[in-house]
Amino acid sequence: ADTVARKVEILGRAYDLLTERAGFAPEDIILDAAVLAVATGLAEHERYALAFLEALPRLKQRCPGARLSGGLSNLSFAFRGNEPVREAMHALFLSEAIAAGLDMAIVNAGQLALPEEIEPGLRERVEDVLFCRRPDATERLIQFAEGVEARAAREEAAAAWRTGTAGERLAYALRHGILEYLEADLAEALAEAPSALAVIEGPLMDGMNAVGELFGAGKMFLPQVVKSARVMKQAVAWLAPQLAGAGRGASRGKVVMATVKGDVHDIGKNIVGVVLGCNGYEVIDLGVMVPATTILDRAAAEGADIVGLSGLITPSLEEMVTVAAEMERRGMQQPLLIGGATTSALHTAIKIAPAYGGGVIHVKDASRAVGVLGRLLDPAGAPEYLGEIASEQERLRAGRREEGKRLISLAAARADHLALDWGAYTPPVPAFLGPREVAPALAELVPFIDWTPFFHAWDLHGRFPGILDHPTHGHAARELYADGRALLEVIVEEGRLGARGVYGFWPAHSEGDDLVLGDPAAPARPRLRLPMLRQQGEKAPEKPHFSLADFVAPAGDTLGAFAVTAGLGAEELARRYERAHDDYRALLAKALADRLAEAFAEWMHAQARRDWGIGETPPFALERLIREEYRGIRPAFGYPACPDHALKFALLALLGAGRIGMALTESAAMTPAASVSGLYFAHPAARYFDVGRIAPDQVADYAARRGVPVAEVERWLAHRLASAPGTRGGGAG
Repeated sequence: ADTVARKVEILGRAYDLLTERAGFAPEDIILDAAVLAVATGLAEHERYALAFLEALPRLKQRCPGARLSGGLSNLSFAFRGNEPVREAMHALFLSEAIAAGLDMAIVNAGQLALPEEIEPGLRERVEDVLFCRRPDATERLIQFAEGVEARAAREEAAAAWRTGTAGERLAYALRHGILEYLEADLAEALAEAPSALAVIEGPLMDGMNAVGELFGAGKMFLPQVVKSARVMKQAVAWLAPQLAGAGRGASRGKVVMATVKGDVHDIGKNIVGVVLGCNGYEVIDLGVMVPATTILDRAAAEGADIVGLSGLITPSLEEMVTVAAEMERRGMQQPLLIGGATTSALHTAIKIAPAYGGGVIHVKDASRAVGVLGRLLDPAGAPEYLGEIASEQERLRAGRREEGKRLISLAAARADHLALDWGAYTPPVPAFLGPREVAPALAELVPFIDWTPFFHAWDLHGRFPGILDHPTHGHAARELYADGRALLEVIVEEGRLGARGVYGFWPAHSEGDDLVLGDPAAPARPRLRLPMLRQQGEKAPEKPHFSLADFVAPAGDTLGAFAVTAGLGAEELARRYERAHDDYRALLAKALADRLAEAFAEWMHAQARRDWGIGETPPFALERLIREEYRGIRPAFGYPACPDHALKFALLALLGAGRIGMALTESAAMTPAASVSGLYFAHPAARYFDVGRIAPDQVADYAARRGVPVAEVERWLAHRLASAPGTRGGGAG
């Protein structure tokens, strides 16, 4: 496939076969348009790069929904061994390919330079080859590559920025997150400029604008942007004494944002705030646990253009509905942005958008926030954009109405429960009953860290360690990982965070869909009843409808419970960095505390399995732990198998978690934020699953078992409610 026509013909036929005959969804298909070597000396190879680039938009049109890929190393095969030339070819070609529609690529990200920083002579020669701009393009590039000029050019460019003017050096430092020379360069720039404000509005904003453009083009990534913002904040702080009465420059818009009442999680919100600040927006961050009236009063007082809400736990979703309804009652017109790990476009469409007529937009991640705000604050384009959002939300609502018809009655779901042979099962006997507190050294937890979610918190997607060689953001991932490991070493050596936990075992049995825990001193005496939910989604006859109660015997079993935190001191550490205008390390510290808490949960589950007599012998293979290749599960309240956060109040009381410094907000968010809690199940058949949507009959039954009004259950499980079950197995009752 060496021409545009052949690429489109071959991949188009493959697309048709995969979608029409094999039944693949278009979005599950990746098509490789074949990057071929250029500058080989053969005339027929000269247009290979152009053919690839020209084929991309045609393939997008011919194969809608499919993703386009290519292996970039093939392009520069003729220059193997000359890394500076290969790096330049890959960087320039990838930049053009992304603009033409390339979705992903196979490339060594560690050898990708910024196109803007490639030595001009090398760039010109590479582009001549890629775009066939002159007949002697190959010869000129070969001559360049054969000399020492190629490698020397790169080394010279790396140090050349220090030879520029003070303004140029400041702009460069911002783009690259360099703090080393900041004060000296600021002093020089201030001496040359008419005012401190001129330094900010000149070279500093030039640098930040470049960061915004590179980020928007996919050439910079969140960790790099946050490091650039750190340079900007420290520069402004240094200039602050000179700014009295100078006012501030114009912003692109004003955003008031907050984590809603009852929720303490703010990493994602803080990253969004930094990104927006880097792109010229004024951000007023009200922090965490902020009531609706405080958010909206401040938005009115500030004349905010946008209101942004964040939350991680599912009860926050209902609080977002409350804020939206209050905005409607007040007659506000500002668009409302919704974000956070537990939010979704679907929930936003079904629950939040109908409560407010000013426009409610779900923003999936920080990388999309700038584009969304740009469209919302464009007077000419905003009405059309809001119309597109409203149409998509109505489509999602219609789809959910159809989905509600595919549920079965609770009685039918219970009849399809997982039937285990309890007569042939001997429950494991734990080494002790009741709670036990532990306080491991942080160094014990580090080997249990799963680093993959650490990168996801920064919008760098992929699995560790493979993400370090990701074709587009591998370089950013390696930098972030190095910074994270360095700060982790300081945290561990200096004991800047504290880790405490409590876990234990209780006599237990199941009664219907309830888990009943006994008193360790008198196992037959019930101490706590935990009602569980059951799947109601329609399934094939041979597939059971799971409830966690299915995994506990009707008599004579045991159940474990746990709560851990590695966040003792995390807020204080983050505030210390924030006071030093170092948002990057503040965010790193919180992200590391989260990873240590999850590592603690993994470490303690391994200990619990040993106490149960079903554990593995150390040392542990981390990958096996991450893949859950062990007996038992540790589901957490608020997650798919047991989505009711309200049960955490009973769980933490059972464990006495207050003694280790843990508490709950009114919405059942755990404090410190870097905390994990849940149950331990030991049966070999125990597995994770998603309860999914629940119908009104189960809502009423669950409310009765919990001993609370239906309305309270609907508030806690709003994100799980469906309209009505279908007819299979009878009505809802």
